[in-house]
Amino acid sequence: MTTVLIVDDQPMQRFGFRMLLESQDDMAVAGEAGNGSEAVRMTAELHPDVVLMDIRMPGLDGIEATRRIIASGDRTRVLILTTFDLDEYAYAGLRAGASGFLIKDALPEDLLSGIRAVASGDAVVAPSLTRRLLDTYADRLPTGIAPADPAQDPRIVSLTDREREILTVIGRGWTNTEIASRLHLAESTVKTHVGRVLAKTGTRDRVQAVILAYDTKLVSPS
Repeated sequence: MTTVLIVDDQPMQRFGFRMLLESQDDMAVAGEAGNGSEAVRMTAELHPDVVLMDIRMPGLDGIEATRRIIASGDRTRVLILTTFDLDEYAYAGLRAGASGFLIKDALPEDLLSGIRAVASGDAVVAPSLTRRLLDTYADRLPTGIAPADPAQDPRIVSLTDREREILTVIGRGWTNTEIASRLHLAESTVKTHVGRVLAKTGTRDRVQAVILAYDTKLVSPS
């Protein structure tokens, strides 16, 4: 059973999400929050599998709430809901540690599959799309994190040469199939390498691995 915390400042929006989630045999609504502060508090209390996070809310917004939830080290994953595709809010949400984002008017089946994907450890946004977001907005928004030197960053130093190569091409938005084809590896071997890269670098999913590759200058803006 996947437990979900619904976060939105609009009661009718929360009601709609609740009705949809409660219609599923494999999902349960852990609770509802009307703002970011409530979301942080309730996540700490309830430890839901997924937080369905609105961005624009009064007081503490969804970006800062996401940042605090991820920084707490809780196993909860965050799925951002945004009004517009490919905007600075989606970028900021991924920077804050979200595992993906969906448009608010997404089809119900897309929202449900997105929640299931995030709960299972996948990211609900293609790495190539993350790369486009980084390229578009990296020079417009402060990240609060100085770019690291890959020669000194402990997350990079721990990688083997092959794992560092895998992280680099993940940062370029390559899929497992593309990595296997271009590097002449079996796809099962690629999956093993990717898993080790995520584990060693402490990145929660491929999206966060793209951001790491970008921040450590393994990959540069195109």
